[in-house]
Amino acid sequence: MRCILGTKLNMTQVFREDGTVVPVTRVKAGPCVITQVKTKDHDGVSAIQIGYGTQKTFRLNKAQQGHLKGLDSVRVMRDARVDEEDDTLKRGDIFTVSIFQVGDKVKVEGTSKGKGFQGVVKRHGFHGSPASHGHKDQLRMPGSIGAGGVQRVFKGTRMCGHMGDASVTVQNLEIVEVHPENNELLVKGAVPGSRGSLLIISTDSGVIESIKENVPVEEKIAIKEIKDEVLAEVNAKVIE
Repeated sequence: MRCILGTKLNMTQVFREDGTVVPVTRVKAGPCVITQVKTKDHDGVSAIQIGYGTQKTFRLNKAQQGHLKGLDSVRVMRDARVDEEDDTLKRGDIFTVSIFQVGDKVKVEGTSKGKGFQGVVKRHGFHGSPASHGHKDQLRMPGSIGAGGVQRVFKGTRMCGHMGDASVTVQNLEIVEVHPENNELLVKGAVPGSRGSLLIISTDSGVIESIKENVPVEEKIAIKEIKDEVLAEVNAKVIE
């Protein structure tokens, strides 16, 4: 399994070689660091904990500082399942969008936009009542919500309530372009969430290949600069 964390930037379009237009979503993904390796014997599951973004150390509590001891402070951490036989990943390993290739089918998890408390017309697509005589102030009402003989409202009845701000997963999205130089992925179609929201991009095939220790110092500095840019963009979106 391959997995990476990122933030949604915006939507745009790209042109294929045959001239067709493809709508894509730009995602700033990685670089990510492995903050913990979980084993089935010790933790009951084979997984890795992935850290993304940068955070000031004083904003972390004592438990988080101890958990990240020896590593750079990260903004968010998420778990991802891995194969039991995959023991190549170690704590502190860093990986980027290079783990994905053009044409990969991925699923994207995110939090949808919050829309507050909404009525049944917007929330469930009700048509409303006729706008004729005898229907004053009832155009967008839900109508009857219970049966006469049962004397209660059934569970799952479509009614007004909180809309959006829920975990949404979109599957079978295609990686159109990969830009390792600025850590960007172009994903075909739309993904859940607003600009600057956290996304989890994963695929069941392949394994995560980390950056080895023999990476030149210049490349490590570039990765550090990219992480700082991601933090600045996220903070700017929050301020907006």
